[in-house]
Amino acid sequence: MEKFYRGVVRRRRLILVLFLLAAAGCLALKGMVRVNYDVNKYLPAETASTVSLQVLGEEFPGGIPNARVMVTGVTIPQALEYKERLAAAPGVEAVTWLDDAADLTVPLAVMDPDTLASYYRDGAALFTVTVSEEDYVEAVAALRDIAGPDGAVTGSAASQADSATGTMDEVRLIGAFGVAFALVVLALTTTSWLEPLLVLAGLGVAVFINAGTNLIFGEISFVTNASGSILQMAVSLDYSVFLLHRFEECRSAGRDDGEAMAEALSKSTASILSSGLTTVIGFLALVLMRFGLGRDMGLALAKGIGISLITAFFFVPSLLLCTLRLADKLRHRPLTPGLGGFGRLVRRVTAPLALVFVLAIAPAYLASNANAFYYGSAQMYGEQSVYGRDTAAIESVFGRSDTYVLMVPGRDTAVQAALSADLHELDHVTSVISYVDMAGAEVPLEYLDEATLSLLMSDDYSRMVLTVDVPAEGESTFALVEQVRAVAEKYYPGAYYLAGNGVSTYDLMQTVTSDLAKVNLVAVGAVFLVLLLTMRSAWLPVLLVLCIETAIWLNLAVPYFAGTPIFYITYLIISSIQLGATVDYAILMTDRYRENRTALPRREALAATVSGTAVSILTSGSVLAVVGLLMGYLSSNRLLAQLGLLLGRGALFSLAAVLFVLPGLLSMTDKLVMGRRETAEKRLCGEKGERT
Repeated sequence: MEKFYRGVVRRRRLILVLFLLAAAGCLALKGMVRVNYDVNKYLPAETASTVSLQVLGEEFPGGIPNARVMVTGVTIPQALEYKERLAAAPGVEAVTWLDDAADLTVPLAVMDPDTLASYYRDGAALFTVTVSEEDYVEAVAALRDIAGPDGAVTGSAASQADSATGTMDEVRLIGAFGVAFALVVLALTTTSWLEPLLVLAGLGVAVFINAGTNLIFGEISFVTNASGSILQMAVSLDYSVFLLHRFEECRSAGRDDGEAMAEALSKSTASILSSGLTTVIGFLALVLMRFGLGRDMGLALAKGIGISLITAFFFVPSLLLCTLRLADKLRHRPLTPGLGGFGRLVRRVTAPLALVFVLAIAPAYLASNANAFYYGSAQMYGEQSVYGRDTAAIESVFGRSDTYVLMVPGRDTAVQAALSADLHELDHVTSVISYVDMAGAEVPLEYLDEATLSLLMSDDYSRMVLTVDVPAEGESTFALVEQVRAVAEKYYPGAYYLAGNGVSTYDLMQTVTSDLAKVNLVAVGAVFLVLLLTMRSAWLPVLLVLCIETAIWLNLAVPYFAGTPIFYITYLIISSIQLGATVDYAILMTDRYRENRTALPRREALAATVSGTAVSILTSGSVLAVVGLLMGYLSSNRLLAQLGLLLGRGALFSLAAVLFVLPGLLSMTDKLVMGRRETAEKRLCGEKGERT
């Protein structure tokens, strides 16, 4: 292995040029990667709501209504004028209002009160709008301009438009703060002012290459686009840090710079590669989710960590050797105090802390599995955001509502009239727009104009638009979806299609909940297998995985005890991310303990291991924690904010577990940890026997 790395050292200038060219090319390609802001698009193709959307798109012009626009202080004639303006806005495919659900020649006093209240109340008009997917940003901006400062726009189109315009600005701010913090931490933990810049340069090259090569996927989700680069930087920082510390050790032994680097690479390969592989496996486990967002994130992040590993083994050492003279000129005294005292402190407290940790395993596991969840994107923005304020404004006047589209085969108006009557009887269904509701079952189809008829009937299907007064998700929503499907099944068994935001969220809930056990089992099992092969011990994989998994359970138990619902997608993703990202610390701690035990007695080895690894672990862990917490507190998108908060808090739990608990567990199970390895006690006993 050392011979191979000598070749790398000799070709360092060529390696630098190749990596810099690749980074520049991929940075140019980054802008060509499409971003998808609709999480429902990642439902499996065979899901009922996904199939319904496909059939709807094939049979009828336009799609599912995906925006609601409220205009205040208007009369009925003025509202009709606003309807025309909304319909003429760029990207708007259809607009429905009261005149589509009721006869406006009838006095309002005798009109069905539920229907009237769904569209017009207290001088405010609520329009249901269908916006083209390709024009969300432009269309929503136009709708808000028409609605005016006292109006409001909400719905999935508005949510996705806000994600597209606001998320990346926040990500850039988070990234800037994260890089600044990483620079400070690296400056404190390295001995040259240049080394932090070299580490970040390596990370930047890896991030640029990964971002550009995402083009192979065609498009990525906004979650991956927003968090991928930040997570890649925070998770893979430790590879270069571990290498730098090893290089300093080898160089201080008096070896030539090139030889010292080759030796450092050779000695670091096992720990860095095993750390990287466990991280890659943790991300790849997400690919097994039926919900496609997991595959999207898993592949992009696993690829990113793989690129970071390659960069750490080739680009970073080449860059360091090429700039070593300048780095030496910028040397400074160590800015962090010696951590020998910290190691002795941990030695004193680790046994009782390990006992507390073991006792917390069962309650943490149970609490982490008892959380309340959000499944869709309806709760993605809080009331402090523009979307949140608009949603609250509309709900304060008209209450919560959503739109479903039901398609049934054929043109049998008698059966459709019976179906419509049953749908009207359902609680929470406030209006139904269909041919039989507008014209009546007895009116011949030929008497309806073609433009109106094309929206309600195709050659093969009839379309019913249901307005419902339930949120986009929740128990009442899921119960209503089941009821609507049951009524449709009664009249058209196995032949109907139902679509809508609440319907997709119901199917999303059914899909992601079936993914949890599979993803966690594969992630834990694969990491266990890697540790088993690299550490050649049956006990150590159990110990290390249990240590990090307990930190994950403690992290996920916090929302349960705080009574805070969490996004189920985040719940799924964070388990794999925290496992993959922080098991590195446990691997480093264990490797150093086993190394120290060949020269030191058990308790001394424990203190030496903690003091020798704390800087490396704290450098990487603190950056991961701060970047996560920055994302949590600066992002207006609550899904991304929650992902960041759980990641940051999870890093802190993992740091605490590895620094304060794992050393005690290693020491208390020393015989299992060392196996057949020679320990200091065995060597001393052997030497005494020889002298005797």
